[in-house]
Amino acid sequence: MKRALGFRSGAIEIKSAKEVDAMREVGRLAADTLCKVGQLIRPGLTTEDINTFVHRETLRLGATPAPLNYRGFPKSVCTSINEVVCHGIPGPRALQQGDIINVDVTHIYKGYFGDTSATFYVGEPSDEAKHVTEVSRRSLQLGLEQVRAGARLGDIGAAIQEFAEGQGCSVVRDFVGHGIGRIFHDEPKVSHVGQWGRGARLKAGMTFTIEPMINVGTYEVRILDDDWTAITADGKLSAQFEHTVLVTESGYEILTARAEPLQNSELFGEYFAAG
Repeated sequence: MKRALGFRSGAIEIKSAKEVDAMREVGRLAADTLCKVGQLIRPGLTTEDINTFVHRETLRLGATPAPLNYRGFPKSVCTSINEVVCHGIPGPRALQQGDIINVDVTHIYKGYFGDTSATFYVGEPSDEAKHVTEVSRRSLQLGLEQVRAGARLGDIGAAIQEFAEGQGCSVVRDFVGHGIGRIFHDEPKVSHVGQWGRGARLKAGMTFTIEPMINVGTYEVRILDDDWTAITADGKLSAQFEHTVLVTESGYEILTARAEPLQNSELFGEYFAAG
């Protein structure tokens, strides 16, 4: 979940070695669930089917689905199709050939949160769908590569914004990454736009999400009457990828790293190879 909800004001928490181990554990569970979702994606699958699977799988792991009843959110996972930027509520809508869908999984396990998402292809994507999805995937990687002790928070947003806009896309401003641990949405707020060398200095032991939402058209969004679903203001496509990350002295560790490739997502590994 990304809207400005529940942020605790105050200092950015530094995790102990024991807390980091707990976050590795929950991060691995969330990543494994997301991988299993990828195996399901196909035309005809409904977003409610995805919700049912994620709910049951989360409980099977001994975890709790963090979105369920979080500030009134009615489901156990967010499913955001095509022009839906984030916070899509699962329901009867069936996936269709050519759709793209972001599935956002967050588990609570032993008191800690693990948050990750990916955009999946439903069958063969259009050139536009492929482009925005692969720009989003690459944007996350470039944001991650800025993370190390001593860097600035603004470096993450600057790297993402510079790349995405250079590819003819836009970066959503209204929703941000966030600190995470025993609290779902904690400090710092991690903007996906920014200026190099600005913002809080990163320190080893910080944990937060990076989750750029990249649009084909305008970066502006609007919220539907359900008070959750955010869509692009111009109705054009949006894509998103997300990891929970730990700041280390020499760089970063992805706490939601996946043990296997994402089916129906990691299909175009050479898309930016020439660049």
